[in-house]
Amino acid sequence: MQIVSQLLFLAALAAAVYFFSRRAAGIRRSIMLGRDTDLSDQPARRWNNLLLLAFGQKKMFRNPLVAVLHFFVYAGFVIINLEILEIMIDGMAGTHRIFAPFLGSLYNVLIGCFEILAVLVAVSCAIFLVRRNILKLKRFISRDLDGWPRSDANYILITEILLMVLFLTMNTADGVLQTRGAAHYPVTGSFWVTGAFQPLLEGLSDSTLAGIERGAWWLHILGILGFLNYLTWSKHLHIILAFPNAYFARLESNGKMENMPAIQQEVLYAMQPELAPTEPTGTEVPKFGAKDVADLTWKNLLDAYACTECGRCSAACPATQTGKALSPRLIMMKTRDRSEALSRGEQDKTLLRDYITEEELRACTSCNACVMECPVSINPLDIILQMRRHLVMEESSAPQEWTLMFSNIENNMAPWKSSPDERDAWIHA
Repeated sequence: MQIVSQLLFLAALAAAVYFFSRRAAGIRRSIMLGRDTDLSDQPARRWNNLLLLAFGQKKMFRNPLVAVLHFFVYAGFVIINLEILEIMIDGMAGTHRIFAPFLGSLYNVLIGCFEILAVLVAVSCAIFLVRRNILKLKRFISRDLDGWPRSDANYILITEILLMVLFLTMNTADGVLQTRGAAHYPVTGSFWVTGAFQPLLEGLSDSTLAGIERGAWWLHILGILGFLNYLTWSKHLHIILAFPNAYFARLESNGKMENMPAIQQEVLYAMQPELAPTEPTGTEVPKFGAKDVADLTWKNLLDAYACTECGRCSAACPATQTGKALSPRLIMMKTRDRSEALSRGEQDKTLLRDYITEEELRACTSCNACVMECPVSINPLDIILQMRRHLVMEESSAPQEWTLMFSNIENNMAPWKSSPDERDAWIHA
């Protein structure tokens, strides 16, 4: 019977690793559809961003209460899963609590800490469910989350609560069996949290307790393996991608826009035609801006996959808050959806117009509020600017007000109608 259990565990583990690896490779292919860009400069600053933004969750602490609750969930996810290492070894080797004899009294301390974290995770997730579904905070009920995105968040929170409950149930039954000296249940001492609940199970037989303990053990580990694969299709992929995204975050000031050398060269030739080459250079005509995800950089696509869909960007966006079509959160979600579709071979559509409309792009004020608010260093504005650049420079598509400004800059070297010689005429009026 034990060998059958080990074989089943190995089969489940192998299947989970296989499907996770396959999906991870697909995500990588989707991200690498973007243009190459070198983000290897200033490694010290990048590691600092990784530590402060990803591990330390620096931006989350602008709202201390929510930040603390989120930190419990985050810390619980990372630290409690250290316990998964023991479960993995036990499952493959057919042992039970293999670390207990080696760690001695420290083992009980570690499990006690894990149990406290499990309670904090479950309570925090319950509070987040209340915020989303009962209090209905505005950024959680907006229309850009209709359908799967809203359900996805609830599924994740409920799953995390169930996993923590299974972990605590497993320990409670295990603790009772230890006190009875049951075979294969090494004595570790009473656990800090579940020890208080052991009297509730005292009336059960050893076989029933073993069934509860083994059932909770299997459901817990299968739930972890299933969760590992589910998050690759979920907004909770940010649990993994927040770290590289923070490392490769923009280091320049948020107000600085990236210029294209090719555009600067063309402007120079327009102002000084004598510098323009008279013979074909043989170089490929550059694309201006982005029409599809392949025109964006891989960092833009990494941003899209790292998006937590928390809505802090849209809550801070003046266009969103005044009823315009733009939602920075939806820009990232649509970019990710288009990247997925292109990876599947969808060639008859483009990011521009089929996914993101001109109205959305033109509603942006370029204020950088979305960039400042994002807790994982995502930059929706960069995608918007690249797509607007394509509209203006590739398609000559711009609102009348913009066209007038462009004409004034070209003719008067300023956004105003008056010529440079007349610019101070108002002083003498």
